[in-house]
Amino acid sequence: MNMTLRLFWCAIGVLIISMATRNAWAVEALSTEELISHCAVYDEEPDGEDGIFCVRYIQGFIDGAVATDERVAYNVADEYDRDETPTERAIRARLGTRIELFGSSYYAEFCLGQPIPLAEVAGKVIIDLMKLENLEGRELARDVVYETLRREYPCKTNVR
Repeated sequence: MNMTLRLFWCAIGVLIISMATRNAWAVEALSTEELISHCAVYDEEPDGEDGIFCVRYIQGFIDGAVATDERVAYNVADEYDRDETPTERAIRARLGTRIELFGSSYYAEFCLGQPIPLAEVAGKVIIDLMKLENLEGRELARDVVYETLRREYPCKTNVR
């Protein structure tokens, strides 16, 4: 096979792969309106496709916040661990203490404590979703879920 033909087929292959993976590069955020449509039927059919989607979205949001906060906190602690000053050592100790006391979502500004049933948390989020009349400033589902978690499960702020 000559070089020109190889380059042609290579270019075609790259084009096909890039078209197939184009959607993997950008994740479209779920709208509040769409989450409401799934959660609106939760009370009647919690085990239905929409009910399960609703609860799993909320669970995924919480899991993501916990995983991210925990990893960020440990990364900050690791950063301070290198040639740290006494002040940096105190900050690192405080990070660890807060995570131990309140859980990994402390820095996301909500603390679920020890274990709260997912149905309870989802119920509070669903109630908030159903009360929404104006979505201005709350177009993304993650903003509404986050707002509810921060209000319903606040962290203690007077920790030393």
